[in-house]
Amino acid sequence: MSTALVTNGLTTAEAAARLAADGPNLVEAPRPRRLAGRIGRQLADPLVALLLAAALVTILLGDVPDTAVILLVVTVNTVIGVFQEVRADAAIAALDRMAAPTARVVRDGEDRVVPAAELVRGDLVRLEAGDVVPADLRLCDAQRAGFDESAVTGESVLVHRAPGEDAASGTVLATGRVAGIVARVGRDSTLGRISALVARTRPGPTPLQRRIAALGRVLGLTAVAVSAVVFALGLLAGQPVARMAITAVSLVVAAVPESLPAVVTLALALGARRMARTRAIPRRLHAVETLGSVTVIASDKTGTLTQNRMSVQHAVTADGAWHTASGIGYAPEGEIDTVGGTAGSREQLRLLALGAVLCNDANLIPPDSDREEWTAAGDPMEAALIAFAARCGLDVAAERAAAPRVDEQPFDQATRRMTTVHRRPGGDYLIVCKGAPEAVPSDAGAAAELAARGLRVLAVATATTGDRSARPPLRPAGLVGIGDPLRANAKDTAAAFARSGVKLVLITGDHPATAAAIGSQLGLFNEDDRDTRVYARVQPEEKLDIVAALQERGEIVAMTGDGVNDAPALRRADIGVAMGGGTEVARQAAELVLVDDNLATVADAIGEGRRIYDNIRRFLRYGLSGGIAELLVMLAGPLFGMPLALLPAQLLWVNLLTHGVPGVALGAEPAEADVLERRPRSPQESVLGDGLLASVLAGGLCVATVVLGAGVFALHHGMPWQSVMFVVLGLAQLGVALAVRAGATPGTPRNWSLIAAVAVSGVLQVAGVLLPPLQALLGTEALTPVELLACAAVAVIPGLALRLPIGPGSRAHRL
Repeated sequence: MSTALVTNGLTTAEAAARLAADGPNLVEAPRPRRLAGRIGRQLADPLVALLLAAALVTILLGDVPDTAVILLVVTVNTVIGVFQEVRADAAIAALDRMAAPTARVVRDGEDRVVPAAELVRGDLVRLEAGDVVPADLRLCDAQRAGFDESAVTGESVLVHRAPGEDAASGTVLATGRVAGIVARVGRDSTLGRISALVARTRPGPTPLQRRIAALGRVLGLTAVAVSAVVFALGLLAGQPVARMAITAVSLVVAAVPESLPAVVTLALALGARRMARTRAIPRRLHAVETLGSVTVIASDKTGTLTQNRMSVQHAVTADGAWHTASGIGYAPEGEIDTVGGTAGSREQLRLLALGAVLCNDANLIPPDSDREEWTAAGDPMEAALIAFAARCGLDVAAERAAAPRVDEQPFDQATRRMTTVHRRPGGDYLIVCKGAPEAVPSDAGAAAELAARGLRVLAVATATTGDRSARPPLRPAGLVGIGDPLRANAKDTAAAFARSGVKLVLITGDHPATAAAIGSQLGLFNEDDRDTRVYARVQPEEKLDIVAALQERGEIVAMTGDGVNDAPALRRADIGVAMGGGTEVARQAAELVLVDDNLATVADAIGEGRRIYDNIRRFLRYGLSGGIAELLVMLAGPLFGMPLALLPAQLLWVNLLTHGVPGVALGAEPAEADVLERRPRSPQESVLGDGLLASVLAGGLCVATVVLGAGVFALHHGMPWQSVMFVVLGLAQLGVALAVRAGATPGTPRNWSLIAAVAVSGVLQVAGVLLPPLQALLGTEALTPVELLACAAVAVIPGLALRLPIGPGSRAHRL
């Protein structure tokens, strides 16, 4: 690197030529997706395709209401899906906002301010404290340069850089000043490489989407096969071809729970509203349900499990006493507990704290109208020492005023220490040295023990002299252990995940000792657990690999994070959870944003996701039981002397009433009391697994038996048997809706919308045999009040059979 280049920078002509050759210093934007392509991907979903086929059937039948409902559901789901895709793609665009909008460069030997996009390789850039690094720099000058790299590396400790080292784009110069030569721009920079990872990473379908898609394929094939059998049986019984063709396609519509997307959408929307009240904002509706299927939570450490604020946690004074400090963040309030030492330990602690205050350039900023808590001005680690001194009872401002600094040797990366000289009121001088334990006289054993606890260790030593220029031997004043403490509820949160059967995995860019200490405090190390639970010194690419490896093992992974470095893994995970106080890139890449940055909120969200999945299974138990009952009735009817048990219009009417509002209302059922005490469902489990298929078959058989029994009885007693079967079929299915409700939980209100929906649908079902216009439309005959009461009495049998034998604690009852 030439001296002229470092001094004068590039010429304007050189910069223009390199800009033309390399392109602007911008994060590469993804190629925009066409609207038609987005819509096509949504319509290619198997269940949506099945609904479109059902809509075609209803069009052929001239059934305008059913056609309108099905097409409305398809349209709403498509619009929501496209909107979610657009929002997810905004993650890459957010990287543009991370870059500095302007940069101070030297061109033609003069300082200039240019748009950051116009920086080129070889530009000489100058930065002051607080500036964002606009491109990857190779430092040629660095004065007390401390960088906040947490957004890129995940480490909360300030990183000091020396000449010859690199500074990554997107990081912030927190202290000092630097000058550096641009080494990489645009796609080749640190932000550019992370952007490429995000662009290549596309979230796969959620567990629910995979299960519903598989179910849709099975239902479609089954419905078509059974309808073909009914069509053939009808022809053999002498029924007209046209009537049997209409009956067959009607059965297809009846067997397909076309309101399932509406049930899923409503359940997810209601869940999103509930989660928003607990300060968790879902950015994709399906993310709500995915949480309920999570088996592993891969959590970032900084700002997620920890406070993301440096704090002195332990101190060891020269007499060997151990002091434990408590307090929140940088607030200058807290307590000090002392163990061991001598009668003078408190005075020793005061001298240690005084040295930490004087050999220090940071300050604390009190709360005001713009901020709710104390914040740091300067190096966060030095600010932690100021808060510690205040907790020890020192008046920081008064102590600094009483011992003004008259000389200093700033922190040097080579010597790893800082030294200051202070004039005391008596006229003598106090020398204070602060730095790494190996560079400052200290107790090596105590330093090793503090480091083993995952703390950043600083040693303080002092000396007194009457000569300002003299440098007498330093005497140890003590050690301080600084760390990013756990959030107050972090241990309880980890325990809650364990009770829910969800494995918490810690992934961090921090030092292995720090990561191990945090993992131990959280109780992540279990002798019986052979899986790795803590990963340290993890780079962005490696986070992505860890998430992918967990998914390949069949895990449903939730990844939490708040930095740019977390964005690719957030995108790849089954559900990305970003902290509201983190970077915009992380928030845009995630499906769930925690406004309060509290991981405990995820535990509540998992319960909400499981409630939603339970309700979807309730609807399937209800809706598929009815569909199976209708298929069985139509198949078995000819065996009992009823060539066509129900007319096509009657099937569609029952289907409309039972699969409509009551089915959707099931999506609002409250959670069971033990929803957070269960193990997560296996990712490979079918949506009809864990006994649900057997329950569906039993329910369908029970309803079909009652309907056929009522029809045979009416046939042999001269009653309008088809109308009897029509009424019993509809009312029996509504009774099943009440039977599959959630078990009562004390303090939880009942889902009165389901009661209202069942009542209205029941009235409309009975109206089908009482009102002349509906009789003409449906081909029914009037029933007497006694016959209607008998139908209602018979229709409650399936619901009672499904409800009474199953106690509130039964697995089948809880779904």
